[in-house]
Amino acid sequence: MIVVAGEALIDLVPQGGEGGAALPTLAPRLGGGPFNTAVALGRLGSPAAFCSRISRDAFGEALLARLRAAGVDVSSVQRGEEPTTLAVASVGPDGSAGYSFYVEGTADRLFSAPARLPEGARALSFGTCSLVLEPGASAYEELLRRAAARGVFTALDPNVRAGLIADADAYRARFASWLPSVSLLKLSEDDARWLGGTPKEWLASGPTAVVVTRGAAGLSVFTRDGGEVAVPGVAVDVVDTIGAGDTVNAALLHGLAARDALSAGALAELGGDAWADVLRFAARAAAVTCSRAGAEPPYAEELAGA
Repeated sequence: MIVVAGEALIDLVPQGGEGGAALPTLAPRLGGGPFNTAVALGRLGSPAAFCSRISRDAFGEALLARLRAAGVDVSSVQRGEEPTTLAVASVGPDGSAGYSFYVEGTADRLFSAPARLPEGARALSFGTCSLVLEPGASAYEELLRRAAARGVFTALDPNVRAGLIADADAYRARFASWLPSVSLLKLSEDDARWLGGTPKEWLASGPTAVVVTRGAAGLSVFTRDGGEVAVPGVAVDVVDTIGAGDTVNAALLHGLAARDALSAGALAELGGDAWADVLRFAARAAAVTCSRAGAEPPYAEELAGA
């Protein structure tokens, strides 16, 4: 089982102007980086569980319903009376998305680290707002370090949301402190520029492999032995890019699990051809997500033969 830890929230996605109105209509979409990753894993057919704190409000109930519909184990989800976090998306002409967040007093910020992971946990995935917003960020960090110390395969996608980070230098230092506890680091080109490091530097700090996504240009993996494998993106009519990176996370973990590579040792032994197959699968999965509005990752049957 692959456990995904982090926030679940509501994306408010613009639907275009209404008549002569200056402001677009905002449609609520279920989202949050870790939430999207968990849903994508379930849709791809990987046994998955979600570890988070979700509101008891109507949005929270809808979030749980989608997880269950995807076959995701929600036994590790904590509940709270606080409201659900809201993220207002802005979509550029090329489909790229930016966000502003409403996070004060919301349920996912009050997450506390569980005493144990779900039975059969093989890997643990982290990322996005959950590693920024306190007091929950420290609880997720504790869970990351504890799992890594027990030999659990860990994946990290920082998915940097600069508007939520009050002290950039402090966050960069904290990010560096996580790397010894990370097996697989995945991040975008924009994340890499903002963080100011290189795959070689990050690999030296702990991860066995680093995957860098480049939007339509594709994605690359860098390995500790100096290897590099790159694949192109998959051409698609882009509606928006919401959830594309989260879908990549899920596709990578799904592909590695299928190759029994969810351990640092097995990951280090993965050859270039196997990596190329995993990356191509992730590129195809992300393209499907980009072809529809909001975070709607693909089902396994949509990627048959991909």
